[in-house]
Amino acid sequence: MHPVGKGFERQRTLTSWRELSLHAWGRPRDPSVYGMLQVDVSRALGYLARLRDVTGEHVTLTHLVGKAVALAIRERPEVNAVIRAGRRVYLRKDVDVFFQVALDGGEDLSGAKVTRADERSLVEIARELSQRAERVRAHADPTLQRTQSLLHRMPAVLRGPALRAAELLSYDLDLDLRHLGLPYDQFGSAMVTNVGTFGLPAGLAPLVPFSRTPIVLTVGTVADEPVAVDGRTVVRPVLPVGVTFDHRLLDGFAAGKLARRFMAVVNDPESELGAVPTAGHAGNGNGGSRRPG
Repeated sequence: MHPVGKGFERQRTLTSWRELSLHAWGRPRDPSVYGMLQVDVSRALGYLARLRDVTGEHVTLTHLVGKAVALAIRERPEVNAVIRAGRRVYLRKDVDVFFQVALDGGEDLSGAKVTRADERSLVEIARELSQRAERVRAHADPTLQRTQSLLHRMPAVLRGPALRAAELLSYDLDLDLRHLGLPYDQFGSAMVTNVGTFGLPAGLAPLVPFSRTPIVLTVGTVADEPVAVDGRTVVRPVLPVGVTFDHRLLDGFAAGKLARRFMAVVNDPESELGAVPTAGHAGNGNGGSRRPG
């Protein structure tokens, strides 16, 4: 039996890689947790196709993923939060989702936040993002242009400190910096990015430090995969969705609850969001704010 305080023995012989790795990294401090979801989207693809035919809006799986995560967050409001000063948790009042937008043929990235995404229909989300994306891609979004101009005029050595200062002022001190071209809580409750558009079958993204957004979802490429259905193996279109979340705000229990609600919406949007309206009653489309009973 080891004496108290003598439960460890130093390992004297290390491989060259182990020696190198000990100097390359410090102890773990990153709270990120990574995971992959594989969602059967056979029903979702048909649903979205009918919705596009009826409304004329280009509604996609990316919009459905954003809507689904918004509904999942609404049911777990404790994860719709921001951490201030390293240890104080503040809840957001709305569920906003930030969608990344590719610029200049994919050479650059920007994005747009859809406010109250849990209350918007899929068509409303698609329409707003389409309009915002057109302005962003045409470099005609005044807020974005002002922010980019400010960043480009700043010496490179000051950009990192400036981002950290803006993060401190916006989130820790809760100051509204819109007069400086910095939108209030610019990235919201969750971020969604479509890596499939860049030719990646699937991927995982890091949390963006200055965004204070605790959940990032990556939308991959749909591919035919074997799926077990009623004890039989069938081939179905499957969407890989990468998930990164902040372990300080989400534990395994909460993440599991979010994942189940998210997958239910993406797997069967008609049951979760309601039927596609007929052509004469399209209005704002479908996929609105049906709340759990």
